[in-house]
Amino acid sequence: MNHKQKRMLGRILVAAIGMILLQFVKLEDFALWAAYMIPYLIIGYDILKKAVKGILNKQIFDENFLMAIATVGAILLGDYKESVAVMLFYQIGELFQSYAVGKSRRNISALMDIRPDYANMECNGEIKMVDPQDVPIGSIIIVKPGEKVAIDGIVIEGETTLNTSALTGESLPREVRVNDEIMSGCINLNGLIKVKTTKEFSESTVSKILDLVENASSKKSRSENFISKFARYYTPAVCYSALVLALLPPFAAIILGMDPMWEEWISRALTFLVISCPCALVISIPLTFFAGIGGASKAGVLVKGSNYLETLAQTRYVVFDKTGTMTKGEFALSGIHHAVIPEEELLAYAAYAEANSTHPISKSIQEAYGKVIDGKRIKAVEEISGQGVIAQIDDTKVMAGNGRLMKTHHIPYQECSGIGTSVHIALNDQYAGHLLIADQIKESAKAAIQELKKIGIKKTVMLSGDREHVAKEVGKTLGIDVLYSELLPKDKVEKVEELLASKDAKAKVAFVGDGINDAPVLSRADVGIAMGVLGSDAAIEAADVVLMDDDPLKIAKAIRIAKKCIRIVYENIYFAIGVKVLCLLLGAVGIANMWLAIFADVGVMVIAVLNAIRALSVQRC
Repeated sequence: MNHKQKRMLGRILVAAIGMILLQFVKLEDFALWAAYMIPYLIIGYDILKKAVKGILNKQIFDENFLMAIATVGAILLGDYKESVAVMLFYQIGELFQSYAVGKSRRNISALMDIRPDYANMECNGEIKMVDPQDVPIGSIIIVKPGEKVAIDGIVIEGETTLNTSALTGESLPREVRVNDEIMSGCINLNGLIKVKTTKEFSESTVSKILDLVENASSKKSRSENFISKFARYYTPAVCYSALVLALLPPFAAIILGMDPMWEEWISRALTFLVISCPCALVISIPLTFFAGIGGASKAGVLVKGSNYLETLAQTRYVVFDKTGTMTKGEFALSGIHHAVIPEEELLAYAAYAEANSTHPISKSIQEAYGKVIDGKRIKAVEEISGQGVIAQIDDTKVMAGNGRLMKTHHIPYQECSGIGTSVHIALNDQYAGHLLIADQIKESAKAAIQELKKIGIKKTVMLSGDREHVAKEVGKTLGIDVLYSELLPKDKVEKVEELLASKDAKAKVAFVGDGINDAPVLSRADVGIAMGVLGSDAAIEAADVVLMDDDPLKIAKAIRIAKKCIRIVYENIYFAIGVKVLCLLLGAVGIANMWLAIFADVGVMVIAVLNAIRALSVQRC
């Protein structure tokens, strides 16, 4: 509970205690009025202040104006206790709402991790560490192993492997050599390279990602606070009705030559306003959202606010990132092909050759081998940047790497038709087979797509920074409707914006992602859903919904929970308004008095609250 919420809770407790104590004190006239004004102003001063501001800004008809005029009306009628009770109920509802509504999107500090702090610029044969913003186009920068590429450019010297996952989402490192274009924000994994810059820092890829995140959320429409939306129509309706009730009968009586009974009709109009105060709604609606969010969290779905539940319930299009979202985002051995020796023996040679490497492919081979490496068997290891390794294992010369390594040593090899990365193995300069390393599709991914279609999702789309043939294979396996590959973060945002522009007005678009590169599109979609375990801090911060166990099946569950929550909200609205209209009619004709109205309102509130608590139960969703 934050400081503001604690302060509100304190005001509620003080006002409630004050109202209870006044039941045991005998006061009359001005003293009674003054005594009740203390708890009334403690609990309601901010509502009155907002109502006055609304009037001054010509935005009169909101829930604050309704609460103010209803409670002031009760005070004018002498119903001091009711005025405090009505304001107290409203603030309790607002306190519930403050829990349900997520905080405004914070700055995505994790994105700063991809912003380079410096660039090694070559100037007159010397290397100077400078601010990336001070590097002009056409400069030569040096990128050492472990450093971030500061500015977009072209490699003019050296070969290396780049970790591009922060930009493309593709978990496979990218090999680069002379004349290859590289993007800022990538991490240099091994070799030293020289890069000729082609853009200024402000126009580089890393700067544009940061800019995308800052601007994407500003374009994103937000569901209006439900109570505010309701009050926009309800408040003017009851205020104008009360005005008509106060003026029309007396004027009609004057025309007919009868006693206008001004005091009687004004009193009925004020009673009408007090009855119109929607306590049941202002408590039950936030409570329903709060219960829905609580139930979702128990199911492993963290929803950051009630407005996102409302948006989730209207979702008709779901867009997915591939790596880390529908796949595990980690490499594993998926096959051993064309082996001329026993497969276990071939895997052992590969594991020993790659034993000293920290490359993700090497790690996956070592994990597949699963046995302790005897370092004494490794006589020598030579790592060839961008190609692989050559090692002496016992008396056997082992080559493990890509096709370029085989070509360099004139060893004929077999291409692999499978999806993934091939690690070719040669023993004593003779080809011995290859290992296929691939990202693994999550076990529940296909079922997740099927569940989404069952609950009425019109279209599923997958956006990937991966290569086309890899992305197509995954999309085909999962049953994705539309697929786009080889996308940068800005491309993903553009694809989502195209979908947002072409969809029905009421249909919402959800995007599911996990990486820093997904942060801009998570911000831009109607509702962003992030993976909470493997997901980057940036993605989790940018998202509106977080799946705590990274299970894609939880996407459909989250939508079902949201639909149930909204259904309960509307049940409470119809029930509460139905009873309210009945009481208003009885009050208008003078049958319902103030206590009957309060009783009906509290009774409806209790029933609505009990109904709202059903949103906590999400097992069957």
